[in-house]
Amino acid sequence: MPKFTILSRVDAYVDYTCTVTARNAEEAVDLVYDGLVEVKWEAAGTEEFDAVRMSAVDKDGNDIDGYSRGKG
Repeated sequence: MPKFTILSRVDAYVDYTCTVTARNAEEAVDLVYDGLVEVKWEAAGTEEFDAVRMSAVDKDGNDIDGYSRGKG
């Protein structure tokens, strides 16, 4: 199964990423968002935002298939 990088925006200005193995990007986001897999989060830079959001991203940091969970 492929590995996906998941981007989490939870704290006021800090991005976190983790890697998860799943069948597709949607499943990867769901597994992490619902806490169904144990992951190790790593700080990945800063970005100003207001809402909580998780999405699978490619190597350039772009959303995969536009699928995300949480507030937009």
